[in-house]
Amino acid sequence: MTKDTAKLASGCDMPLVGFGLWKVPKETAADTVYNAIKAGYRLFDGAYDYQNEREAGQGIQRAIKENLVKREEIFVTTKLWNNYHSKDHAVPMAKAQNDAWGLGYIDLFLIHFPCALEYISPEKRRYPGWWMDDAGTISSAKVSIRETWEQMEALVDQGIARSIGVSNFQAQMLYDMMTYIKHPISSLQVEHHPYLVQPNLIRMAQEHKIVVTAYSSFGPQSFLELPADFRNRAEKVELLFDAQPVKEISSKRGVTPAQVLLRWATQRDIAVIPKSNNPSRLAQNLDVLNFDLTKHELDSISALDKGLRFNDPGHYLPDHPLYIFA
Repeated sequence: MTKDTAKLASGCDMPLVGFGLWKVPKETAADTVYNAIKAGYRLFDGAYDYQNEREAGQGIQRAIKENLVKREEIFVTTKLWNNYHSKDHAVPMAKAQNDAWGLGYIDLFLIHFPCALEYISPEKRRYPGWWMDDAGTISSAKVSIRETWEQMEALVDQGIARSIGVSNFQAQMLYDMMTYIKHPISSLQVEHHPYLVQPNLIRMAQEHKIVVTAYSSFGPQSFLELPADFRNRAEKVELLFDAQPVKEISSKRGVTPAQVLLRWATQRDIAVIPKSNNPSRLAQNLDVLNFDLTKHELDSISALDKGLRFNDPGHYLPDHPLYIFA
């Protein structure tokens, strides 16, 4: 039987297929999450930066109240944003995020990016994402990853999070963390699609029992609706849905190109978190564990690799680039 969960180093089980909340408007997030639960989703991947945690939590609470699911059947991932890395702010921020979800605890809490920015009060946060002011300034803070990780471990000790991990980290930083961690790195979430395969990073993580979660599984598709600096790389390449091996396998198997791309990941023990507001695609994206690709098919998709990263703050922050993937 095909497995549908991954065992985290913390001992918790995480679904291999979930629903990503990036770019889900807060106005519709509660209904979107509620409907995704009705469609069968149990993993929801959020973040403070998405600005929809409270609403997503309301959708889950509604489903629990209507006895569609129990809390323990839902797996919530969320992330600590860059402005809240310090020992003075990480735990209070995580507590506030946990309160926003309203579910008692977070299943998996991640450090969103391996870079600390100057603190800005959540109440005074006027700008999304990276920006600090009208000039689009991005100001770094002198906070080490070790300081932040120790606060993440405090979340486990205090029962706020069941598991902890990281996002957008590279191998050398993981090696360094392993010299001092007390609680395991349960998951690594990275951009992962056939244009950015990162085989050595995936191999390193899996060899150290770190479960990998892929975001932007459809590659350029996720970035075309973003502002120019974010989308210009995506506009210059063929959509993965139209890539020859993906189209051929889709036709041969009688599945969608999206299902092929998701199965390419899940068959290699990588979790996926696609998003869709379309009910039929919502169901299709969840149904990616019931067929297997051959090794040749897997390899033909991996051969599309261009080392092409779309979520790169060294590229889309031209005035204040952060070269975290250099």
